[in-house]
Amino acid sequence: MSQISKEAVEAALDEAREPLRQHGGNVELLGVNDEGVVLVKLVGACAGCASASVTLKEIIEKALKEKLPGVTRVEALM
Repeated sequence: MSQISKEAVEAALDEAREPLRQHGGNVELLGVNDEGVVLVKLVGACAGCASASVTLKEIIEKALKEKLPGVTRVEALM
């Protein structure tokens, strides 16, 4: 069971947000479950972008896993 706080996830997301903001997008934290799954929502230019899945895995998930080893994956909800 993972005990990752929303505050810790928000802090890690802050680093991932910069490249998203440069392209007019952002990410909102929706929650973290007990299995270490982080639920997010892509907003702005990132919402519906053809590269959203790459952004999710290569920028957001990578940053969270580097900072928070308890994160197992990141899922985007609409």
